[in-house]
Amino acid sequence: MKDPRPIGVLLAGTLVLAMAARAQGPFELRDGDRVVFYGDSITDQRLYTVFTEAFVVTRFPRLRVTFIHSGWDGDRVTGGDGGPIDLRLERDVVSFKPTVLTIMLGMNDGRYRAFDDELFGTYTRGYEHIVSSVRKALPGIRITAIQPSPFDDVTRPPKFAGGYNAVVIRYGRFVKEVAERDGLTVADLNTPMLAMLEKAKESDPELAQKIIPDRIHPGEGGHLIMAAALLKAWNAPRLVASVEIDAAAKRLAHVERAQVTALHMAGEISWTEVDDSLPMYLPHPLDASGKDFALAVHSSDVVETLDQELLKVTGLSEGRYALKIDGEKVGDFSKARLAEGINLALAATPMTEQASRVYELTVKHNDLHYARWREIQVPFQGLHASYEAAALDALDKLEEETIQMQRAAAQPEPRHYELSPE
Repeated sequence: MKDPRPIGVLLAGTLVLAMAARAQGPFELRDGDRVVFYGDSITDQRLYTVFTEAFVVTRFPRLRVTFIHSGWDGDRVTGGDGGPIDLRLERDVVSFKPTVLTIMLGMNDGRYRAFDDELFGTYTRGYEHIVSSVRKALPGIRITAIQPSPFDDVTRPPKFAGGYNAVVIRYGRFVKEVAERDGLTVADLNTPMLAMLEKAKESDPELAQKIIPDRIHPGEGGHLIMAAALLKAWNAPRLVASVEIDAAAKRLAHVERAQVTALHMAGEISWTEVDDSLPMYLPHPLDASGKDFALAVHSSDVVETLDQELLKVTGLSEGRYALKIDGEKVGDFSKARLAEGINLALAATPMTEQASRVYELTVKHNDLHYARWREIQVPFQGLHASYEAAALDALDKLEEETIQMQRAAAQPEPRHYELSPE
């Protein structure tokens, strides 16, 4: 699928912002990890989870990590339509033997009304039961406790004094306390979402309401910001790759997370580059006016902190230069723009097109898991249908094949670059 994003003004200024790299430890996920995403309908949307998985697969193409979606709409710490909590945990978490579990619950637990001590007590006891039960069944599991995403009291007036998000935040504070006490990783999805909504509201109050259209379930833009918050809690790297060429000195000045070979400078500059990873896939253009996805991204720091694929060329003569990658024109740039640096992650390149294929396969394997789980495993449980086991086995094999295609699609490829005067 051809990535539609034009390079335009989107590239301006991203290099300057990117230079402020945050101090961080090693990435949370390890080779061989199995991650289960557990939660309610916001997890069941399979958006922040898919963005997170696609990022990990493209940024760490040699890391073997398995991802399993286990969100169920309406869930609370006591369970819900998918069954009581102990059934949910055994069937939808423990049976997969994860090494990493993320938990995001709380939106439904407060029942969308003012803070209630009894409901909060049920939540605290239920949350602690989840943590202790999982740890007992799976000693050594690493849990990421997610402070739940917001109820939107920013772009629309609260429904009662103080607003429901204040209740969600109080539940989130408890989640953080449990994480600090029990040695869990904590990811705050509420604070960055609120900051994004405030900024979006300043830019376009009406469009900002579409980021979380029903005030509970974010659209793709909101889910991308949520995925970014989770990835930052896991110490995800900002850099895809960074290459700097000094045209005056005819040399490679800097390279990071990439290999550059066959550098030639005679009239035009050409080289072969293999980046260590692919850029993060963005499903919609960022320069489209009137789109809530673009508004959400522009109102956040997700590109600056997680999606930097940098190319800088200094020492050029005055004029404009055409950049081609694998024979495809990426854009025209002035000497000044190239000296400042451009973020290729925001351009339509063979790399972003490759990342889109990885994303599509990520969606497909998650859809296969959902069909297996929600349309066959749970509904047919106890019916002793003759072909149930065969159907489940066939879907498992198809999903595994899809994952293998996903991993193959994520492997970086050599790309031929040409920079020539216009």
